[in-house]
Amino acid sequence: MNGVAGHDQAEEADSKQDGSADAEDANEQEVIVIQDTGFTVKIQAPGTEPFDLQVSPQEMVQEIHQVLMDREDTCHRTCFSLQLDGNVLDNFAELKSIEGLQEGSLLKVVEEPYTVREARIHVRHIRDLLKSLDPSDAYNGVDCNSLSFLSVFTDGDLGDTGKRKKKGNELEQIDCTPPEHILPGSKERPLVPLQPQNKDWKPMQCLKVLTMSGWNPPPGNRKMHGDLMYLYIVTVEDRHVSITASTRGFYLNQSTTYTFNPKPANPSFLSHSLVELLSQISAAFKKNFTTLQKKRVQRHPFERIATPFQVYSWTAPQIDHAMDCVRAEDAYTSRLGYEEHIPGQTRDWNEELQTTRELSRKNLPERLLRERAIFKVHSDFAGAATRGSMAVIDGNVMAINPGEETRMQMFIWNNIFFSLGFDVRDHYRELGGDAAAHVAPTNDLNGVRAYSAVDVEGLYTLGTVVVDYRGYRVTAQSIIPGILEREQEQSVIYGSIDFGKTVVSHPKYLELLEKTSRPLKVQRHAVLNEKDTAVELCSSVECKGIIGNDGRHYILDLLRTFPPDLNFLPVEGEELAPESQKLGFPRQHRHRLACLRQELIEAFVEHRYLLFMKMAALQLMQQKASKDKTAALHDTNTADAESESKPQALEGKEADENIPGLAQAKELAEIHFDILWNIFTDPKSREVVLNACKAVGSISNTSFDIRFNPDIFSPGVRFPDDIQKQKQLLKDAAAFLVSCQIPSFVKDCLDHSSLPMDGATMTEALHQRGINVRYLGNVLEFVDNMPAKAQLEHIYRIGIGELITRCAKHIFKTYLQGVELSALSAAVSHFLNCLLSSFPDAVAHLPVDELVSRRKNRKRRNRVPGGGDNTAWASLTPSELWKNINSEAQSYYHFSLQCESVDQAVEKYGLQKITLLREISIKTGVQILIKEYNFDSRHKPAFTEEDILNIFPVVKHVNPKASDAFHFFQSGQAKVQQGFLKEGCELINEALNLFNNVYGAMHVEICACLRLLARLNYIMGDHPEALSNQQKAVLMSERVLGIEHPNTIQEYMHLALYCFANGHLSTALKLLYRARYLLLVVCGEDHPEMALLDSNIGLVLHGVMEYDLSLRFLENALAINSKYHGPRSLKVALSHHLVARVYESKAEFRSALQHEKEGYTIYKNQVGEAHEKTKESSEYLKYLTQQAVALQRTMNEIYKNGSNASIMPLKFTAPSMASVLEQLNIINGIIFIPLSLETLLFLMFLKEVSSAHQACIYLIKNTEKKCNIVIYYYIYMIGKNL
Repeated sequence: MNGVAGHDQAEEADSKQDGSADAEDANEQEVIVIQDTGFTVKIQAPGTEPFDLQVSPQEMVQEIHQVLMDREDTCHRTCFSLQLDGNVLDNFAELKSIEGLQEGSLLKVVEEPYTVREARIHVRHIRDLLKSLDPSDAYNGVDCNSLSFLSVFTDGDLGDTGKRKKKGNELEQIDCTPPEHILPGSKERPLVPLQPQNKDWKPMQCLKVLTMSGWNPPPGNRKMHGDLMYLYIVTVEDRHVSITASTRGFYLNQSTTYTFNPKPANPSFLSHSLVELLSQISAAFKKNFTTLQKKRVQRHPFERIATPFQVYSWTAPQIDHAMDCVRAEDAYTSRLGYEEHIPGQTRDWNEELQTTRELSRKNLPERLLRERAIFKVHSDFAGAATRGSMAVIDGNVMAINPGEETRMQMFIWNNIFFSLGFDVRDHYRELGGDAAAHVAPTNDLNGVRAYSAVDVEGLYTLGTVVVDYRGYRVTAQSIIPGILEREQEQSVIYGSIDFGKTVVSHPKYLELLEKTSRPLKVQRHAVLNEKDTAVELCSSVECKGIIGNDGRHYILDLLRTFPPDLNFLPVEGEELAPESQKLGFPRQHRHRLACLRQELIEAFVEHRYLLFMKMAALQLMQQKASKDKTAALHDTNTADAESESKPQALEGKEADENIPGLAQAKELAEIHFDILWNIFTDPKSREVVLNACKAVGSISNTSFDIRFNPDIFSPGVRFPDDIQKQKQLLKDAAAFLVSCQIPSFVKDCLDHSSLPMDGATMTEALHQRGINVRYLGNVLEFVDNMPAKAQLEHIYRIGIGELITRCAKHIFKTYLQGVELSALSAAVSHFLNCLLSSFPDAVAHLPVDELVSRRKNRKRRNRVPGGGDNTAWASLTPSELWKNINSEAQSYYHFSLQCESVDQAVEKYGLQKITLLREISIKTGVQILIKEYNFDSRHKPAFTEEDILNIFPVVKHVNPKASDAFHFFQSGQAKVQQGFLKEGCELINEALNLFNNVYGAMHVEICACLRLLARLNYIMGDHPEALSNQQKAVLMSERVLGIEHPNTIQEYMHLALYCFANGHLSTALKLLYRARYLLLVVCGEDHPEMALLDSNIGLVLHGVMEYDLSLRFLENALAINSKYHGPRSLKVALSHHLVARVYESKAEFRSALQHEKEGYTIYKNQVGEAHEKTKESSEYLKYLTQQAVALQRTMNEIYKNGSNASIMPLKFTAPSMASVLEQLNIINGIIFIPLSLETLLFLMFLKEVSSAHQACIYLIKNTEKKCNIVIYYYIYMIGKNL
């Protein structure tokens, strides 16, 4: 084994797609097998004409059932079988396994007798159909419904082909005027437009009441007549009827509210479907139900499909609470009996989670089946765990230890174990008490995520979900079989139950964990137990190994999977690296569980690998140089001969030298090859590797292999060996975070390759670099001390907003724990008033009757987890809250805010109150009434208790990945980046199929796939297809990320471009206005992304000849570009040109000339006079000058000769749509540039070593070179990856 091969093996786990060409071909063959050709079958349902249905051999019969239950003409049937030639098809059989099923086969829908379960499913389905246009489930955050508003702006579906129903020139009918609050410079930030009214959502009443009858369940004698259950219905015509669900179907009976008479009414209208029965007894039902279903099927499927995980909305209108039997039943049965249609009472979550992991994964179809099963079980488990956590906190579940204090109680519900995030029995006393107990579940979840991703056969983790709800943290876990029947001390056969005082090990666990140690960078190490005996471990001591009654090897308590962060862990007698000390580290943190992120470990190891290569190379070059000196004396003649031929060789290389970073790339490649060659051929070179290994802290002397010991500095853990090297590695990693990663993050923000828009996207960007959010204060200080601070103002502002809302969240958590349920809305509104309202005397209004009832209920107060004085919250004042926020910022983030009130914070840091409201609501799960809030009134508070509609849980869980689909996606991206668009497009399409196979129709990764596909369709000229794919991407982003998530805003912008290209001008404008409104709410006007958005709006308005409006947006874009990219940037030159074009159209040639001259100067300085762009600008300047002179002559002629003047006709050019589209393509980064194949090969490297800005300049300079091979390649000027 050698120094390089060791690292290459380590990378195998991360990039399986780098396998051999054969493996990739085999993969593609497998995909072809999977995407087998579909065929058409005929379906014959009772009472309808036969119709054709396209099916795939991989589909199950059950999927045809689902299609029929969704179709307009068959949607009211649920209890039926499909028969082929009189044989009933098995619901769970794949179509390809059914004998005789082929192209053109006739499948008959045959009505089956009902059971109680089938009757319940039927009633539930009919209720779902009646509510199909009602958004209340989405507002209430139930059943994986979520909001989407795209159809409001596109007037319904854009159509599969991207062709709108409306034909003809739209120019005449466009109303281009944006609402006042969207215009540049507007300070108004209304909230109501966030959720525009959808005309389809107006209630269409089919029934007044549909509910279970009080006569349920049927008595024994009626059961023997086939009665299953009774329904009570009030029709729109106010007719009260009682209905029997029997084995044969539904019919009217003679019961009334107070009299039970189950005999059939006359006429009874026996119908197999409840809809058919109701259509016979109510004309209004028949009419409205038909209209409702027509509207339902007209909606885009992506508006209706359930999302895999629940998405909650932080705002909602006041919704009427309607009677709903299914909702009531769900609330009181906790849905246990009907969980998904699975037989038996409750699901054995642990068995399901582990069995899916054990499925075979030898080939692609097997892996897809396995990943689909894993994903489905995980999303179901996350949903059940969330419902259970809420039930625990709301007091609906009895504790398994009811005699204990409420903080110490544990619960079991639906085969899931629940515990609260408090330090019970002083378990975490040495690590920070409750603060450590609060953070331990998220650390544990990160560990579960890491081990699940490595996916070692035979090693099992628990299903884990962490839920924050009403100020409490609940950990929900699947239950290891048998663990509740024995003491923990007996169960644990690996690890420690007392933080390292007693430690045990087990050979099987060591063998399994050894397989995870390389990908997770965990070092195998020995610790001393209580008898001073060395015990081998391959994880932290807290990691416990338990063999369940099912014989599986489980690991749990993975809270120290990753090594400690020494910057936040002061240890006596230990000094950190100078880089850390200079910044004031180590700092005291409120707990001792601060860990480094996995992303940081990966980046650190990568950084050390480059260091290892450089060191080895340096020593090899020194060896080589000393050899060359001795050889040079003998080889002078040869050298002379070589020098004669050198100039010719260099000529060929001249073009290469122009590519930034090309020389380094080649040099590194040569070094890599040299090291490999020397190691295999020269024994002396092994010494080089040994020295390099020692220098970078590798645990092996013969290869590069860096791993961390997670137990270093754990209190109570003792080691038999010297651990100085391991300590040093940790100190180096901590120093690497502050000296490399934070500056890299800020550099990314400065060159706009990272562009956070809100707190969540900023946190994500920090995490990608391996920076924990506790470093936010450091990041802000670093930005504040940058020379280019003005160009990072948006980052600073978003960071301050995030810091304030996180501090407020910490305070809100403990604030809520002391509030009893009846005062919850009053307490939340009071907190928001103290946080955001300018009203200085925010007073909590305690309803009088609740104050009285408090005395009566004094004994029951302990029922609330956490207890405490239930009215202490009412004494909070704005000044006290802001004082607490300041001290929290200082103690947690080591950042000095110095704000005594919200108005001071807004003034000092340029924040927006609506943005702060959004951030705090999302972080705490609060849902508020959507209306206009007067935050700035000094006479009354902004919020009342009626404005607080709900509190939702904030849920963290594992996201299982579709690995094969992701590899196809990455390969597609790589092909596209190399310029092979068609091949890239095919791979991305394949990835889309595989993603759908694993995740179903809705997922954030499918959204990314659709966006890229749309972009490729557009570049390759298929505009309608681009529109169709991007429409899906927007809908999906709204549904799975949220209606105002930064990704959704960008999806809206892309869709607007494709709408414009397809001639839908008014829709394009509406979409851009929507995107601008959302961006204003999320981060305000002062953001680099706003420049791009305003350039788009300005160009489209220019195209529809709204010149004055266009100028307002384009000039704003110019100002923002100048601020964030610097006045000499190519972006600013382009902005000047766009403004000049509008002035030209207005015949204001002097202003046009002024702007174009600015643009010309920038081009000349940046890319030189000979360049095409500079020439174009120069030509345009000449043209403008001629026009200006002609206009002046004309004016002079008029002044001189009055009405007799002979006037030369002036050319006023209205822009053509093609020219506007060309400019839109340019500003959105779609540029077609012919490049040589050789240049293309180095684009990937160029992307690594240089900013997008430099790349643009290089490419622009080199476009004139004649190339043998010309292919079209586009790059993003805005510095984004595809």
